[in-house]
Amino acid sequence: MQSAKKLQKEHYETLAAFRYELRKFIHFSEAAAAAASVTPQQHQALLAIKGFPGREQLTVGELAERLQLRHHSVVGLVDRLMKEKLVSRSPSDADRRQVLIQLTARGEKTLEKLSTLHHEQLKRIGPELGRLLERLNVAEE
Repeated sequence: MQSAKKLQKEHYETLAAFRYELRKFIHFSEAAAAAASVTPQQHQALLAIKGFPGREQLTVGELAERLQLRHHSVVGLVDRLMKEKLVSRSPSDADRRQVLIQLTARGEKTLEKLSTLHHEQLKRIGPELGRLLERLNVAEE
């Protein structure tokens, strides 16, 4: 078994630069969400619903898994999203015990605006993130 290489100063610099770029993106994302009158967690929930593979709606349990939150926390989040008319809830046709969450027209519009801004920001910062990731991959060899 080969022992792990000791990290050099440049490894730490690259990791620090990568985390810095990620933190700047998160800060951008939080500010964009606030400008759209949603919290970052609400934005993430809207994105998780719209981006769920193969369907336009998902269960509270599936949303909890996507957000890595407890079921009861997601119930409260969905309640707040419903209050803002960003999502709707309906019982599942397949299993009436399950509740399905989907975006409303207002939720779709809010998410479209935020996603467009995020896509533009990622196009701007993507090359730098790519360079840093490449440096991290090279550093690992």
